Amino acid sequence: MSKKYLLLVVDGIVNLALGILLVLFPAQLMVSLDLPKVETYFYVNILGAVLFGIGLALLLEYFTGKIGITGLGIGGAIAINFCGGGALVYWLLFGDLNLSPGGTIFLWGIAIVVLGVGLVELVTKSWKTEK
Repeated sequence: MSKKYLLLVVDGIVNLALGILLVLFPAQLMVSLDLPKVETYFYVNILGAVLFGIGLALLLEYFTGKIGITGLGIGGAIAINFCGGGALVYWLLFGDLNLSPGGTIFLWGIAIVVLGVGLVELVTKSWKTEK
């Protein structure tokens, strides 16, 4: 498997997993990670659905030749990872979120993973082979 396809699969699986957790277990996830309480899980579920869709699009790109459906390529994945990770870092640094230590550690972990995957995708130049 080429580095491009390996990165598509890894990025896709990470997004699918986060999406599933946020859609199916928002209350349990927020409590167990010590994140701020919310009145409704609407935004948590929407974020989960968007992440799930991105993961699906990445995996569709991987299977493009086999099923004939084009998904999201590495270039799009890099953009999404840097935008999402960058926004999260901004909020963690400047947002006055009043997070518990556990919530802070979890969110910084997510930011590092998302930005890290984007950086690996960028520096491996796997996006150069896209057509």
